[in-house]
Amino acid sequence: MHATLRATVSRELNALLSILREAGWPIWPLLATSVLGLALIFERFLSLRRSLILPRGLNEQVADMLRNHQDTPESINRLERNSPLGRVLAEVMRHRHLPREELRNVVEDTGRAVAHDLSRYIPAIGTIAVVAPLMGLFGTVVGMIEIFGSYTPGGGDPAQLARGISMALYNTGFGILIAIPAMIAHRYLRSRVDGYLSAMEQSASRLVRAVSSFPASREGRS
Repeated sequence: MHATLRATVSRELNALLSILREAGWPIWPLLATSVLGLALIFERFLSLRRSLILPRGLNEQVADMLRNHQDTPESINRLERNSPLGRVLAEVMRHRHLPREELRNVVEDTGRAVAHDLSRYIPAIGTIAVVAPLMGLFGTVVGMIEIFGSYTPGGGDPAQLARGISMALYNTGFGILIAIPAMIAHRYLRSRVDGYLSAMEQSASRLVRAVSSFPASREGRS
């Protein structure tokens, strides 16, 4: 069984290497782009887990902190380090003594910084989705040059003609194959970040309304 599996894997690797050889040198930048795209997508999926961005029960913990007048500088700093949502709520708690309009401005500034952090690498994924087909088109052009170069006054070289056709088709196919999942991931991650930001905005608005009903503790003012 193991020998059969090794033989199957060996055949698949040989077939893959044969495709790469036929695709020519333009396929290597495409492969590097695909590896980079997969790494960025994997990193974003891990970093944008809901449990890391919007921890369950954090809003209730902040409400209890407010009711029990436990908004000390130490507790607010811990809240800020908790998560992106905690970072936004911590700004509300830290500046709760400000007039509501000024408090909203402070929260909006923090929200923009959090949005920038959450959106990290997502534009790069979108760029890969746009650039990959162009790189494939470049490989197609190189393949066409190979095809035209195979023609001579005495006739064409069939081997060079076949190589040019393979290079053109493989590079076009690889470019499209890279672009499709990259575009899907870009749209999905963008919508996920927008959803997180909307939830943070709602939580911050509720806390802004709540802090106006509770006087700041002495520790929170210091």
